[in-house]
Amino acid sequence: MKLPPVYPSPVSITLFFLCVMTIRQTYARDLILADNEKSGYTILIPENPSEQEKESAQVFQDYFNRVTGVSLVVQKEGETGNLPVISIGNTRFSGDIGLEKPGEESYRITVKGHSLAIKGGSGQGLRYGVYTFVEKFLGCRKWYAGEPPYVPEIKKLVLPADTEVEEAPAFVFREVYFPGAWDDEYLVWHKLHRFTDLWGIWGHSFEKLVPSSVYFKGHPEYYALVDGKRKPVQLCLSNEKVLEIAVNRLKEEMEQKPYAIYWSVSPNDDIGYCECDRCSAVDEQEGGPQGSLIRFVNKIARRFPDKIFTTLAYTYTAQPPLITAPDDNVYVMLSSINAQRTEALPRERSAAGFRNNLRGWKQKTANIMVWDYYTQFTNYLAPFPDIPALKQNMKYFSDRGVKGVFAQGSGSTYSDMSELKGYLLAKLLWNPETDVEKLTREFLKGYYGTASPFVDKYLKEIRNNVIKGKVSLSIYGNPVNDHDTYLSPENIDRYSTLMDRAEAAVEGDALRQVRIRRLRLTHEYTVLQQARFYGLEKHGIFECKNGRWKVRKVFPERVRRFTDVCEEAGVRVLSEGGRSPEEYQKEWEHIFKNGVRPNLARGGEITAMKYPATEDYPAKGKRTLTDGVPGYDDFSYNWLCYYGVPMEVVVDMKKIKKVSSVEINFLEDPRHWIFRPEAVIVSVSEDGRTYRKTGALKNSTPEENYSVRMLPHTFSLQKETPVRFIKIKAVPPEQLPFWRYHKRKKPMIACDEVWVQ
Repeated sequence: MKLPPVYPSPVSITLFFLCVMTIRQTYARDLILADNEKSGYTILIPENPSEQEKESAQVFQDYFNRVTGVSLVVQKEGETGNLPVISIGNTRFSGDIGLEKPGEESYRITVKGHSLAIKGGSGQGLRYGVYTFVEKFLGCRKWYAGEPPYVPEIKKLVLPADTEVEEAPAFVFREVYFPGAWDDEYLVWHKLHRFTDLWGIWGHSFEKLVPSSVYFKGHPEYYALVDGKRKPVQLCLSNEKVLEIAVNRLKEEMEQKPYAIYWSVSPNDDIGYCECDRCSAVDEQEGGPQGSLIRFVNKIARRFPDKIFTTLAYTYTAQPPLITAPDDNVYVMLSSINAQRTEALPRERSAAGFRNNLRGWKQKTANIMVWDYYTQFTNYLAPFPDIPALKQNMKYFSDRGVKGVFAQGSGSTYSDMSELKGYLLAKLLWNPETDVEKLTREFLKGYYGTASPFVDKYLKEIRNNVIKGKVSLSIYGNPVNDHDTYLSPENIDRYSTLMDRAEAAVEGDALRQVRIRRLRLTHEYTVLQQARFYGLEKHGIFECKNGRWKVRKVFPERVRRFTDVCEEAGVRVLSEGGRSPEEYQKEWEHIFKNGVRPNLARGGEITAMKYPATEDYPAKGKRTLTDGVPGYDDFSYNWLCYYGVPMEVVVDMKKIKKVSSVEINFLEDPRHWIFRPEAVIVSVSEDGRTYRKTGALKNSTPEENYSVRMLPHTFSLQKETPVRFIKIKAVPPEQLPFWRYHKRKKPMIACDEVWVQ
């Protein structure tokens, strides 16, 4: 198979073809498709063309016209004379020249005599072939979703006589879940799928198949027995009525969606699985709850032998069963969610479990897909430099026979480098052998123009800082935890300087200036998040002038500009949780309005800490409790967290002060298993030896509620009392509430500040 090279600009395309003509001179077999806005060619389609053939011919006609200025006539077979043709689709002409129909989604582009033929297999093969011609030979590019394609002007278009392109996809399912998934032309141009077009039911589906709102009240036995109680978190997979309800629901859905290729039968994205006697007996034989899942899916698959079913190997179902193998029409979609993203999956230490699971499933079935991750879900705009891993991951999947990949990004909203990541992932999903370095250079030059050297330098520098800082890139991280490594204020300044130079390089180029502004949103977001963390310190929100704390003048305007650029860039939400830029701005306005809260304990020293706080969320260490900065609603960066142990600390205010109250804020964030303390006890002392108890508060177990709340615990002294030392004990709940129960997790408590008045 001979593949023609890719030419990124109209100048290089024209020069190439001029060189070809100079070398070959009068070789008649070279096809002069257009010359000075004239052409002797006609687009040929079958006598009874399919919709795909008609649409493909229109696409070819449109882009040919935009590039050369020539509007080719589209004619059906039997309407043309002896003119040379550009055959699109399954024409008799293509059969006469021996061009057989390619298989599946593959395509073939070939020159025969003075004619050109493009033929595709089933599905989108023909469209893929046409867009390949548009990109490789017309020099057009579709860089990013929602943007018009780049279209060069070529006066003389010459196609070499030995042109022969034949390609087939490496994976049968290819989705890049970035904004491109919402742009129809971007999808077909880059040969991608959209799960809503292929799946009748997608992803976590138990609730869709047997909705708890319909059945749980009357039939709790249909649902999982977890810790001795029936809960609508998952299904009881040994209950035959559950099977029949699911089968009937699938029949209804299949009638409504005859186009669907795949049907998901998968656990909900929730904790717990059924521990009833029958389910447990199966799971004991199979080595875990994945056993009862695969047996259940197989039963459904046997009812519909002409359909393909998918199921998620995710969290508690990630490992293969010991005995049962998936049926031939069952595909396993294995998740890599537990792996860090610093290195590619073949080398990343934290991906060892994923690699083992993939090997195990391969011994059970040839039908494996992978659900992989390419963004930081907690902070879509945080810099997430994982680009060097893209090719290695796709090559790893392809080499191991993986049949499909769902590369999850930020969905319809913009996230860090989603333009380049989406572009590279699309090319790699079609062909994992793609030269990524060459493709990256082409993208940067085409997309950012004269700013590309600075963008390229930025990408290399931030990646080098990740490696140098031995950073663990987590899909659930945040830009604050890396304030002293690759996202330090000093590094952010250097990145911003490169972006300043990039903007200056494209001054007067409105489109590319928009692209640079969008790119540097990640640095602005990092600065704003870290400013909350630093608070009253250098790089923080507030500064002290003439003994009074005030908002630094730059921040209100900086926040407003940030949200404006978010709107321009297509940022809908800042995280998977769904916070919008408008909501983010309101949070900042609240911070500006409230200013700095007086606190007699600010700057105090923690002289005793009986139990260490968890290392997963270090914040400022002990200083977190006396830095004068609230934690706001994000537990991960300015809260001191205690996992399964009490918080027992002594605050030394360094001198005796008159105190009237002590207030301690605790966070409640049930989705992250953070709950209010069961009890809080506060004692005060002048000398640090003799303490007087000021009060104790006890909390009841919270009702089911998943909102994030900051809960103040206030202890008032009867009168102003001389105090230097404050002893605090906060006891976590003994166990998680039943509605958020998890066998492998303990309650965590989180405190942001000791407020003393």
